[in-house]
Amino acid sequence: MVLVGALALAGGTPALGQRGGGHPGAPMGGGGRAPTSMGGGAHQHLDSRFSHNHYYYNRGYSTRKPPAGGGEYRGPDGGRYRFNNGNWYRWNRDRWVVWAAPIGMFVPFLPPFYTTFWWYGVLYYYANDAYYLWDDTQQEYEVVAPPEGIDTAGATGAPTSDRLFVYPKNGQSSDQQAKDQYECHQWAVQQSGYDPTVPGATGTAAPVGAADAAKRSDYLRAQMSCLEGRGYSVR
Repeated sequence: MVLVGALALAGGTPALGQRGGGHPGAPMGGGGRAPTSMGGGAHQHLDSRFSHNHYYYNRGYSTRKPPAGGGEYRGPDGGRYRFNNGNWYRWNRDRWVVWAAPIGMFVPFLPPFYTTFWWYGVLYYYANDAYYLWDDTQQEYEVVAPPEGIDTAGATGAPTSDRLFVYPKNGQSSDQQAKDQYECHQWAVQQSGYDPTVPGATGTAAPVGAADAAKRSDYLRAQMSCLEGRGYSVR
């Protein structure tokens, strides 16, 4: 089963969520191997953005031996690229150099580990400082520029106090799960008067008093009840 951090909501405001541990059944998903850089090591760094928390090779690190697996691609700039375990490599004369993900590149699969988040109604996939969108026309994932405003939002992870962990019990697809979570979020907001995606008096960006804490508890109970009624295990 795939672990999904709740609050990946499809509304008109940004919300963050975590998906990790192998490659779930997203469109055209592939891979499933744990990245070789999971434990960190020489020439590697930890990507903790959005609580992603996985290790990748540093930009500029190079190797003469092509990375195994992942396939080779021709980039929009005409360069030769390889894509392996979330690391992008570009051929430079006589070696493969760890490179930034080429904007505009299409790939048939995501890295084995990635983080998902909704930003103003758009579902993004994130790994190793790269952002991906699913393209229905190409039936592949496109490397895209960071969504506007994401760097100034100060968002490094989903609010832990409002996070639920949702497991599909009936083989629901990732698209169906996202739809169910959003609809249950809307229903829970109506029932409780609390919306964790809106900063303010009852939002996640403000101090929480006793009344707000009660509303938050009502919201979480309502959301759990809704999701469990749709065939999910929630905790």
